[in-house]
Amino acid sequence: MNVNGKRKLDFAVISDVHLGTYGCHAHELNRYLKSIQPKILVINGDFIDMWQLSRSYFPDDHIKVLRRVLKLMAEGTEVYYITGNHDEFLRKFAQTQMGHFHLVNKLILQHHGEYHWFFHGDVFDMTMKHAKWLAMLGGKGYDYLIIFNRLVNHILERLGRPRVSLSKKVKDSIKRAAKHISDFEISAATFAARQGFKYVVCGHIHEPVIKDIQTEYGSVRYLNSGDWIENLSSLEFANGAWNLVYYRDLQLEDDHDKDEEKDWTPLLLDAG
Repeated sequence: MNVNGKRKLDFAVISDVHLGTYGCHAHELNRYLKSIQPKILVINGDFIDMWQLSRSYFPDDHIKVLRRVLKLMAEGTEVYYITGNHDEFLRKFAQTQMGHFHLVNKLILQHHGEYHWFFHGDVFDMTMKHAKWLAMLGGKGYDYLIIFNRLVNHILERLGRPRVSLSKKVKDSIKRAAKHISDFEISAATFAARQGFKYVVCGHIHEPVIKDIQTEYGSVRYLNSGDWIENLSSLEFANGAWNLVYYRDLQLEDDHDKDEEKDWTPLLLDAG
């Protein structure tokens, strides 16, 4: 259903945006958020990349995403910011609430008679648990790879060749070798089933999916919202069902966000 040109949703879930990094597709995310009117927006971790945040790189498109979230709150959307490993500094401030904004480490929501358990998921990542320094080093290398990838794609486009994602190819090959994705999904689903949940919603591994996983404690529907680095994906709940949405399929018009500046000043006042 469209409201003022926006799709009306019960839930929208995004994760792994990594604002403050070169790989973040902030412009596309802003356009996506502008196209929806959710009752609840769940930001499931790694929204701002505090591992790599610097004064030298936080462009306007990244600031516009923050403005867009504030605008959604001013319009009545409840925003739940779940902390992740790249923004773990915020975990000490969990349970903070300001108006429509909630900062939490995990979230339980009941909808259509079912309980949904939301958390980022880094607790199930063995690299994060036992070699955090290695994960942080990998994150920096990943950001450099993104920069190199953009240069490669610029050259390919000038030659009339299709774009490639070097970072995704490298990451996927490593994860397949280590069975990283499968282990993560099974661990999250098993943990949720053991707690009596039928739905578990994660981020962290940048792999968007909706699927049922059978565990020793019962079946669980596992959902992952993906990321805004490579997949540009989100989860949406509307008309009684979850859907996985990719930005590339939405065919959103680029209006260059002409209303951003005029919305910004009253927005700060409204957000209180």
